[in-house]
Amino acid sequence: MKMVIAIVQDDDALDLIDTLTEKKFGVTKLATTGGFLKSGNTTLMIGVEKERVDEVIGLIKDVCQKRTEVVASPSPLTGGAGVYMQYPIEVEVGGATLFVIDVDQFLRV
Repeated sequence: MKMVIAIVQDDDALDLIDTLTEKKFGVTKLATTGGFLKSGNTTLMIGVEKERVDEVIGLIKDVCQKRTEVVASPSPLTGGAGVYMQYPIEVEVGGATLFVIDVDQFLRV
């Protein structure tokens, strides 16, 4: 048994959950927040048999495509006396960060 932990953008999360459940994968959704853009992310925990890990990864790749968006620049972390003006920057968003973990024991209680 494997545990796939997928961190995806909120915009992709519901489509991915629908796709995974249609293929009979169990999914647990956790709301998380990203660091750089302070944007909402979703962390999905997916329990899967070893033989189906590549199938899950393929589904995630299909649904969570990378794309570019124009966003306001993040505010500086340090407090200064000067004036800070935000400006638009183009960033790559989407895709997914995956962790595949061996699960020695899987119990339902």
